[in-house]
Amino acid sequence: MAWLGARRARGFTLTELAVVTLIIGLLLASALYTLSAQTEQRNFEETRRRLEAARELVLAFAIVNGRLPCPATSTSNGDEAPAGGGTCTAPGPYGGWLPARSIGFQIVDAGGYAIDVWGNRLRYAVSANALTGCLGALPHFTHANNLRTNGLTCQPNDLVVCRTATGIAATTCGTALAVTNQNTLVAIVFSTGKNGAAGSAGIDEAANLNGDRVFVWHTPTPVGATNGEFDDQMAWIAVSELYGKLVAAGVLP
Repeated sequence: MAWLGARRARGFTLTELAVVTLIIGLLLASALYTLSAQTEQRNFEETRRRLEAARELVLAFAIVNGRLPCPATSTSNGDEAPAGGGTCTAPGPYGGWLPARSIGFQIVDAGGYAIDVWGNRLRYAVSANALTGCLGALPHFTHANNLRTNGLTCQPNDLVVCRTATGIAATTCGTALAVTNQNTLVAIVFSTGKNGAAGSAGIDEAANLNGDRVFVWHTPTPVGATNGEFDDQMAWIAVSELYGKLVAAGVLP
């Protein structure tokens, strides 16, 4: 009987301990994965909120100033360039940053530039170099006098968003499926996403940073997707909304 009691007192075997450790490890991994997924979702939603806030501030700027702001440049410390609008300073209307200081956007880095939740600077493009439906002077949307004189018949004819970079041309979606047509958008605000700091080899993301008027947006895709990883987020302003706001505020007709 004493021998039996000693046998029972030995506790868990190594095999049993290994099984318990494995189960605990699986539970911890599952919890960490869930926490990571929740964090990523919160980051995505916060960046979306910042883009929408930036979009509203750009519209508010237009109501107060009678025009859209130009983008900030790498040396303008978050202000539009040039001050007062007009012909936007290089890299021009399509390749700059959100002019956070000019529009009053408050979540900025040490240089005064608006940032997403990952610390990447928010980008901004504005319609400037082409119109349809009128013979108005350019730039139209970033020049208060031109915008007022040219009037509501002038429609943008430069910014466009495509579903993919495959098949796009220098100034149009080419053979790629268009998300918007060429006469819809007056401004785009976008985040380069979590991978923005490191950059991505994907051709869809690269199309948003090459300084031209053609942009790409679609749902996120992982590394290894046909056109590479894509996690850019976008918000845009349609010409009908801009004109509607300006008319309602008495800035136009």
